[in-house]
Amino acid sequence: MFDFDRLDKLIHEKGRLAIMTLLAARAQWPFQDLKAELKMSDGNLITHLRALHQAGYVAYRKEILVRPQTKYELTAKGKKAFENYLEVLEEMVRSAKQ
Repeated sequence: MFDFDRLDKLIHEKGRLAIMTLLAARAQWPFQDLKAELKMSDGNLITHLRALHQAGYVAYRKEILVRPQTKYELTAKGKKAFENYLEVLEEMVRSAKQ
């Protein structure tokens, strides 16, 4: 039987999994782009980003261009956590196919 406790519960939540997936695919994402891509409210998105930031999975940087903009990216810890999460999912799929 597969040990489901190996899944990172922080990443496994749908909204945070979506955020991690986007951040893994592109180095940086401005807040407004994440919001548009994920179709989340400001409050929902910032709540998920805070949880990921507190875990050390996501970093952010505020810039002032024409107007203030906050960009998010995975940290080295976040990249490793996401890679481990994907490996566990792949193991689950393999075990289900056997």
